[in-house]
This record gives sequence, C-alpha cells and structure tokens, in this order.
Amino acid sequence: MDYVLTADALTKQYGHFKALDKLTMRVPKGAVYGLVGKNGAGKTTLIRLVCGLQAPSSGSYAIYGRKDTDRDIAKSRRRMGAVVETPSVYLDLSATDNLKEQFRVLGLPSFEGIPELLRLVGLEDAGKKKVKNFSLGMRQRLGIAVALAGDPDFLVLDEPVNGLDPQGIIEIRELVLKLNRERQITVLISSHILDELSRLATHYGFIDQGRLVREISAKELEAACRKCTRLTVSSSAALVPVLDRLGLEYSVISDTEADIYGEINLTELALALAEQNCEIKSIQEHHESLESYYVNLIGGGHE
Repeated sequence: MDYVLTADALTKQYGHFKALDKLTMRVPKGAVYGLVGKNGAGKTTLIRLVCGLQAPSSGSYAIYGRKDTDRDIAKSRRRMGAVVETPSVYLDLSATDNLKEQFRVLGLPSFEGIPELLRLVGLEDAGKKKVKNFSLGMRQRLGIAVALAGDPDFLVLDEPVNGLDPQGIIEIRELVLKLNRERQITVLISSHILDELSRLATHYGFIDQGRLVREISAKELEAACRKCTRLTVSSSAALVPVLDRLGLEYSVISDTEADIYGEINLTELALALAEQNCEIKSIQEHHESLESYYVNLIGGGHE
C-alpha cells in the first residue's frame, strides 16, 4: 500500500510534558484519515510537526517517502495544503485578494485559477466581499481554498467544523468528500466531533495522551462495532438473572434497558421473563457507534 504520510516513534516534548509520545501512524494514499482524540490528546501538535511548523524532539516522519530530515523535504511539502487551528486569511481583504496573496507567496505565474478555486469552495458569489463580513463557515471554506492554491494532493485540516452551525458543517463535509472523490486528494482531518467524522473517514487513528492507540479502516471499524438488541423491560434487576441463566452476553444501560449481544431466542427469553413477572416493553436493533467504540477503546469520558 502507498502511504502519503508515515510517522515512526514521533515524540514532541515541552519541558517535562510529552505532547506526542512515540507516535507511529500510516496515512494511505487516497484516504480520508480521521484523527480522533479529545482536546489536548496531541492532534494539533502532530499536525504542526507534519506541516513543518515545529520540529520533533525525537523520532521521524515522512511525506511521500521523504523523511523530515531529508534536504528535499520541501518538495513533498509543496504537495501539501493545510488549515491549522484557524484559517490563515486577511480579514480586511476580499476572498479574491486573499487568494492573490497566496498565489504570490507560492510564486504562481498568474491568477487564472482563482475563479475556479472560489467555485470549488462555493464562494464564487463572495469573491469581492471582505472576509471580515464572512460567516465562520465561509472563512473556513476560504481557508481551504487558500490551502488548495498550490494544487496539492494532500490536504491537512485541523478541527475544520469546530464552532460551525449545522449548515456550515454540512458544507465542509460535502467539500471534503468532493475533493477526495473527484480530485483524489488524500485528506488528514482531526476532530473530536465523532458523529460528523464517521460520515467522512475511510480510515481512523485514535490518539490519546500523545500516543496512537489504534489505527483501523472504516470497514474494519464497522465489523468491530457489534450489533446488539436493545431490550426495554419493566425491571433490569429481574432481567439480569434470566440473561445469566440463558448464557447471553449483555450490558445494562439503565433500570429498564439492556443491550444483548449475539443471537436471541425471543420466545425462550419472553417465557423466562414472564416467570419473573418481568414485562418486555420494546425490542430494537442497535449497533455500536464510533463514539462508543472510541470511549470503550480509550476507557474514559468523551468530548
């Protein structure tokens, strides 16, 4: 498999604090790689290192096969675009003028590509409007347009939907999917909004306390997220001994709810519960979400 980004034992230390602790990861070419972790887990630190904004304390990473210590690493970075923390835009300039500034920084020969970039991010009708009058979602899309100015094939986005309203989140999601599917751009996207990330990612990396706890593809995650039957009854206390006697795997959700895993003989279960004067209120199929998978993996609270 071809990898756009690899990291090996990557460490970043500030005094006695390790923001990254021997992190190892692989971002496949063509993926939308979701970097999952709570605030402070090390997501932004990793992104800042990869973008060359900071140097690692130890370990290494490679972009398109070039290590961070190689003299020609800049050639690989020219194939990258990034929005780190907040969009790097000039508020007193228009969207068009912001892109012109970026084209100048990159040494591009003309401004021909600007109208197409504005169309791509849905800002074709706002090119002359000053950015200070943009909504947060519009600024985020302009930031992505700036990141795309050099025609990169690897895009890094740090919490791109943070603080956006539902419409802004949908717009960013559709844009990321469009860039990935139509332009074959590999995307590394960090987020702690797991429900949204699950609509985008083809691969996941779960980061906690500076370490990558697990890497998994969306297909592998789907297989790992077990389906279960959510049973609502008159009393969980009466339900539990029946489930134990029948040898079923379960987890109690509340005083009246439990999730049962595996195949269930509903007739046998209903008769056994009737003997205990326990009434079945409802039965629903459920499956584990990305959020619950993350919480079970990390073993703590979530954001």
